[in-house]
Amino acid sequence: MSTGWSMDELSALESADELEIATPRPDGTVGRYVPIWVVCSSRHVYVRTWHRRDTGWFGRAARTGDARIRFGEHEIDVIVDDVGSDVDLRPAVDEAYRTKYGRYGSATVDRMVGDDAGRTTLRLTPR
Repeated sequence: MSTGWSMDELSALESADELEIATPRPDGTVGRYVPIWVVCSSRHVYVRTWHRRDTGWFGRAARTGDARIRFGEHEIDVIVDDVGSDVDLRPAVDEAYRTKYGRYGSATVDRMVGDDAGRTTLRLTPR
């Protein structure tokens, strides 16, 4: 199954410490960019927050299903799918977070792979 990501984009995302995400405002303009951690697993791209919120970038992205991301030389409109309830997907995404961000120590990474964060998993697909 194609995920829409080129190998160049996946490589750039995997090597990026963060990406920046912005969500659409009601008037159609793009909101403020916020830096967040990003991981890749099985050619898919995932982001999370510490815990589910109805406000801020996470609430707007989950509600609208749309966002724009920036990383390296790339700026891409993405479809946002809330996959936080997919228990089969979670172990691979948790492991991707542990592998990529483990250097920050368990106190930090454990929050990103805990139950609250796991429920906030969003899959990003290029529009």
